[in-house]
Amino acid sequence: MKEKIKLLKFNFQEEMKAVTKKEEVERIRVNYLGKKGFVTEIFNEMKKLNTDNKKEIGRELNVFKNNIERTVDEYNKMFEEKDLEEALKNTEKYDFSIISPVTEGTLHPITIVQRQVEEIFKTMGFIIEDGLEIQTEFDNFEAVNTPKNHPARDMQDTYYLENGQLLRTQTSAAQNYIMRKYGAPKKGDTLKVLLPGRCFRNENIDACHENTFFQMEGMMIGEDISIANLIYFMKLLLSEVFKKEVKVRLRPGYFPFVEPGFELDINCLICGGKGCPTCKHSGWLELLPCGMIHPNVLRMGGIDPEHYTGFAFGLGLTRLAMMKYEIKDIRIFNSGNLRILRQFGDR
Repeated sequence: MKEKIKLLKFNFQEEMKAVTKKEEVERIRVNYLGKKGFVTEIFNEMKKLNTDNKKEIGRELNVFKNNIERTVDEYNKMFEEKDLEEALKNTEKYDFSIISPVTEGTLHPITIVQRQVEEIFKTMGFIIEDGLEIQTEFDNFEAVNTPKNHPARDMQDTYYLENGQLLRTQTSAAQNYIMRKYGAPKKGDTLKVLLPGRCFRNENIDACHENTFFQMEGMMIGEDISIANLIYFMKLLLSEVFKKEVKVRLRPGYFPFVEPGFELDINCLICGGKGCPTCKHSGWLELLPCGMIHPNVLRMGGIDPEHYTGFAFGLGLTRLAMMKYEIKDIRIFNSGNLRILRQFGDR
């Protein structure tokens, strides 16, 4: 068997020396390491050997197997580099000395609104955090009081990935991470965090719904925090964004991660409350779900709900931008139509 391995080593080296293209490398790899390959056959034959010979032959065979894999990787990399060099040689040449007109870019309207909101909240002592767009099922649902088989999951048609993770359906997915990162605030102090980001849901796309949209999660935790604090911050925010008093309404709403929960609606600024396709002819547009953080959510975040309370809200940045710029169709934001989008850059 040793002689057989020795012969295989010699044959492998000679075959690799004769290789001229990447396809031949793969053929050789399969011949030696495939299910019916030479090395695999010897591994199967080892069953007939005694224990001592098995160890010795096994070690030698594993070294040979590793050498094959390493050599194959080196050859593949070499051919990939050659292919790239060849592609670069055949690439059309450009004269970069030719002067071409350069147009100045503009920020996306959602980016403009996001930065404006961030600055407003910074003046109120909020920390700006950044969350992950790909989340675990635990963080997106269970950590915010939505266990498996909970009916509230049906409200969010979720994009799941093959590895079991998902595209976050809400910025609330970062609540548990934030609470564990900062912990409970010191006595007399508060934890105030703002987290903007992109979210994904398998929505039926229309004038006011998209499968990709932007939210901004806000949290304030401390001693004796109440819904009055939430209303104060929201009214201050909207008056700063729109530079005028805006008519809002607060109505009961169910969200598993808050108790009590509310829907804060804004009077549609596109139709003035008369009714249009953007507000589904209701005169109102849902802007943000909010409420007092559920004790279970605080507890899972390592904060004692017996000593601390807090509020949370999920501000719809996309809809806020629609209201600010009087954009009637949400699909414009993801259209990539620069002719339309650049007009908002200087506002």
